[in-house]
Amino acid sequence: MIMLLRPFLRGIFWGLLLVLLTLTVVFFRFDYPVDELKEKYTYPESSFVEVAGMSVHVRAVGEGKPLVLLHGTGASLHTWEGWTEILQDSFRVISLDLPAFGLTGPHPNADYSISAYVSFLEAFAQKMKLDSFYLAGNSLGGLIAWNYAYTHPTQVQKLILLDASGFPRNGPMPLAIRLARYPVVSDLLRYITPKSLFRKSLREVYGDPDQLTEKTINRYYQLFLRPGNRQAYIKRARESYKVPTSLLRELPMPVLIQWGAQDAWISPDNAEKFDALIPHSEVVIYPDLGHVPMEEAPATTARDVRAFLKKP
Repeated sequence: MIMLLRPFLRGIFWGLLLVLLTLTVVFFRFDYPVDELKEKYTYPESSFVEVAGMSVHVRAVGEGKPLVLLHGTGASLHTWEGWTEILQDSFRVISLDLPAFGLTGPHPNADYSISAYVSFLEAFAQKMKLDSFYLAGNSLGGLIAWNYAYTHPTQVQKLILLDASGFPRNGPMPLAIRLARYPVVSDLLRYITPKSLFRKSLREVYGDPDQLTEKTINRYYQLFLRPGNRQAYIKRARESYKVPTSLLRELPMPVLIQWGAQDAWISPDNAEKFDALIPHSEVVIYPDLGHVPMEEAPATTARDVRAFLKKP
């Protein structure tokens, strides 16, 4: 029996090896050179400032009270392009690529804890000479934003949370994050990066996937291939962000909660959970939008932000 099994097992081994080699050949991707990415994905107003050992990509435009914008997982400051164009007439709009993402790239100590992000944001605020400002965050950026607002309540005058994370997830993790948590698969993701996975993930975060353009997919994909970003994404995806949501009760500033009703990544009922805990909050739900409402419908969402920030 053993003699009969050996050829069969050898066949399975060589078959699996062939599949692995095929996947490697088809989906293996080199990193994009940083200079090439900078040429494609910087704005005329872009600058790079040294913060905590990183050269941080920043876009700052407009005049008025500063409004700092924090993107979510896998994104970059480009997700705020619409808001920046619309709101720069009334505010100094500041967006940045967080550590592990975009042109900023990995943290030198590979520390992607919320406390590290909060410390980074404080160092960034000092570097930019921001004594007080408005703060907005989407998804992971929302989690960072409300934790920063808790620890720096006098600096954050008003807070905006868009499909923010923080509460325990009801359903399964998105596929892209689950893959990054599997030991063997995550090692492969450092080198084998199917563009189809990005397309699938981005279609999930849009309420209307048909609004997603190939240009947007290419931007997300190519910035993910900045040197160090893939490894940083895997490290960050393995973080367990168990921050006590009871801290939300201590937020003294007005808070606007914006949520896409079609969010497939963080359930819209989380908007009610935030609203129930935050003392001074208001909620706007967008029936047709998904996980990145500011990217999908910048005019509509920015209109509500302007009204909120203009209130005395």
